[in-house]
Amino acid sequence: MGRHSTDGLDSFDTDWRADRLGTARRGENPLVLAKMRSAYAVMGDTQFLPGYCVLLSDSDANHLTDLPRPQRTEFLTDLSLLGEAIMTACNSVDPSLRRLNYEILGNADHSLRAHVFPRYGWEDEELLAGPVWHYPRDRWTSPRDAYAEEHESLREAITSELTRVMADAY
Repeated sequence: MGRHSTDGLDSFDTDWRADRLGTARRGENPLVLAKMRSAYAVMGDTQFLPGYCVLLSDSDANHLTDLPRPQRTEFLTDLSLLGEAIMTACNSVDPSLRRLNYEILGNADHSLRAHVFPRYGWEDEELLAGPVWHYPRDRWTSPRDAYAEEHESLREAITSELTRVMADAY
């Protein structure tokens, strides 16, 4: 299956990719799952690990420590809620789900974001034992691994679960 022709995912250099947070705020980012208290939950551009999501802070913070402590707590709570939704949704689709990896990085993008990576029993043992960044570079950029129409049902499941856990938590 190919990508949607109308959802802005046809090219890796489309405008929304240059300003992910701004387009999320304006309702123009096609990968947004939900607006949470502190951030936007979005599907990852690449899905070689189905269910990979990113939490984009709705602040101008560059580092977690840029946020006042109450906002840090809120961001980390939202991260845990996103993880809970991913865990439930992905496990219902693929019972080989083993765990989630959470990462807050900041070396390439100078805005606060957190990555949530589902990890599966079917991954090569040498890759499963380490961080996802050990996957070959082409897995991050290859069109074969890009978010596509075939991921819509998982996206819907994560969105539904996220809506449920937010209603319960908030």
